[in-house]
Amino acid sequence: MVPEPALPDPPLLQAMRRRWMGLLARADAATIAARLAEAPALPPHIRLRGPETGLVMTRGRQGGDGAPFNLGEMTVTRCSVRLEDGTVGHAYVAGRDARQAELAAVLDAALQDPDRRPALLAAVIEPLAAAEAARTAREAAKAAATRVEFFTMATMR
Repeated sequence: MVPEPALPDPPLLQAMRRRWMGLLARADAATIAARLAEAPALPPHIRLRGPETGLVMTRGRQGGDGAPFNLGEMTVTRCSVRLEDGTVGHAYVAGRDARQAELAAVLDAALQDPDRRPALLAAVIEPLAAAEAARTAREAAKAAATRVEFFTMATMR
């Protein structure tokens, strides 16, 4: 008898899912597809919803913790899919990229399977995370190069 792989506890799985969905939402469809070329084939799926494009109202808060107000509308595309084993995956991405939304939804469903998860994390999610970290570091270095130190009257005395 082969023991079943241990599933992460629900809060850990939720945190893992939040991370991979954030990375997939911030990556573009071409980048995701390029990473999938090096990954095991995704399982067949059926669309439950979409991809559909619509608007959502974004909200803000004055000073970060004040009264909420409507900031404006943002275009999003959503998609929901179901794999043959019944696992459901969802995705919401900024903009109108239907392909990105569907790829993200299929990956969300596939990554919930503990047998598929390690290979997909290694081939798709971790490279996306590394590319995002490198991009963030480049932008931070570029911003740091323009930093100006101002002297105040107190430091000049």
